[in-house]
Amino acid sequence: MFIGHFAPAMVAAVHPKAPGLGTLFVAGQLVDFGFFGLALAGIENFRITPGITKMVPLDLYDMPYTHSLLGSAVWALGFALLIWLFTRNRTGAIIGGAVVLSHWFLDLLVHAPDLTLTGSPPKLGFGLWNHPAIAMPLELAITFGALALFIMKTKAISPKSKYALGLLTVLLLAFQSVNWFGPEPAAADAAMKLTGLFAFTVAAIAAWWLGRTRSLKPI
Repeated sequence: MFIGHFAPAMVAAVHPKAPGLGTLFVAGQLVDFGFFGLALAGIENFRITPGITKMVPLDLYDMPYTHSLLGSAVWALGFALLIWLFTRNRTGAIIGGAVVLSHWFLDLLVHAPDLTLTGSPPKLGFGLWNHPAIAMPLELAITFGALALFIMKTKAISPKSKYALGLLTVLLLAFQSVNWFGPEPAAADAAMKLTGLFAFTVAAIAAWWLGRTRSLKPI
């Protein structure tokens, strides 16, 4: 799952005490920020194995610190602590941590069995990446359903809001299209890892801009 990880961020953003949308976009992909960062350092590892699933050629065989449930919970706790230290907003910290932790559960739906509870077997994953007719509409539905909810629950406070919304929509569609239909990577090299980090960062910046142009509607 790629852009689907931003869905919890957009849903969470309609809470009055939630962190900003850009912060929540970082939360939604924090586990993968960590994974690609650790992979660049050689601490976690993956390889390209064509055909390992019908949709994604990634053999994610070594990622105990990010894609175990325990590891994801540690990342979530750390992110929540940072939010609390900077804002003293306990509710916002809990929301941010919950968005981080949502990453593992969304991955559980689509991954082949490569997720763990504590970093060691059993390995878990429902494998929807082997069922594109389910996985693809599901990812689009949860992502753009969440975006629609965010737009319905907020109002524009800047004339630039429509441009920010258009930019974020185009980026999400473009990133997901490349993920699904682009050429398969030849190797799990540094360029691939840096490209992933770049995409997550650009999406978070676009979300930050959209969040700055909108505010919650009064209840």
